[in-house]
Amino acid sequence: MRILITGICGFVGSTLAKGLVAAGHQVTGFDNFIRPGSETNREPLQRLGIKVLTADLRNAAEMDVLPAADFVIDAAANASVLAGVDGRTSSRELVDHNLLGTVNILEYCKARQAGFILLSTSRVYSIAPLAALPVVAAAHAFRPDPAAKLPPGLTAAGVDESFATTAPISLYGATKLASEALALEYGEAFDFPVFVNRCGVLAGSGQFGRADQGIFAFWINAWLRQRPLKYLGFGGQGHQVRDCLHPNDLLPVLEKQLAAPALPASERLANFSGGAASAMSLRQLSDWCEQRFGPRPVVADGSPRKFDIPWIVLDHAKATRIWRWQPVTPTTTVLEEIARHAELHLGWLELSTPT
Repeated sequence: MRILITGICGFVGSTLAKGLVAAGHQVTGFDNFIRPGSETNREPLQRLGIKVLTADLRNAAEMDVLPAADFVIDAAANASVLAGVDGRTSSRELVDHNLLGTVNILEYCKARQAGFILLSTSRVYSIAPLAALPVVAAAHAFRPDPAAKLPPGLTAAGVDESFATTAPISLYGATKLASEALALEYGEAFDFPVFVNRCGVLAGSGQFGRADQGIFAFWINAWLRQRPLKYLGFGGQGHQVRDCLHPNDLLPVLEKQLAAPALPASERLANFSGGAASAMSLRQLSDWCEQRFGPRPVVADGSPRKFDIPWIVLDHAKATRIWRWQPVTPTTTVLEEIARHAELHLGWLELSTPT
């Protein structure tokens, strides 16, 4: 099958491209190469026979001349919850990239009757009930308070697809939620298959780590390099929790989606995550780093960070029901993969997060 991947030289795009070409698909991708470090992925992908083009999905004219494909996998995004408000990018740049870029890709799919798979995010879920979630600390990590009444759509297994998506969800979350709705509407209106995969925190070897995205890669690389680290907010204890998923674990479900099964619209959107079994706090990540690399101090700083929440784990029960999908890569395996990469690439933080 002919597959076109947006953002192919990012961490997720490049990882999926390698897996799909290994499975026998004809893979082409494009990137605008504005993300520091992304250029390093071009040559390794080309050596595998993957055609890598330079194009910007914000430019409709550049999308119009892309080669034909049977399916598009959208792995391009400014993937930070702080995007548009942190001074790195403007709010207009964020919307242009994450939302108007989606429109351009959907127009490509409409013109060529190509299927579309959107890699979305856990940050489409409402911040207010998550920020106010009653939690207790145990083993250096928050968890939902079992004695408290939890918001609808949230259990100890995680946040499911029925959880609120009302504002505020951050500008980043809003662009992804709007992209989801547009994708499903385009598919219905113009009769091409669309799937929305809401992903938990994606992590693995070669990820470009920053504190606001790629937290597992950032923390491990910074620990190894003796970079300053802080536990921000929530009492400065590092108890906030996220789940963890390796992109390779998405490959089995992508193969099933590429077959474009006839599903009702309600079943074309699902969570994909490592789930509760993968969940880890920053403090627990530090404990792992200490065992792997040796001890070092982390500053306790209770200063809050905009849009931060104490605990978010996605419940992937719907994906398991529809697709018989389960994550298979343990968090410890993901962390060790990142650690080995960090040891082999001593300047990785400087490459991916230049100052």
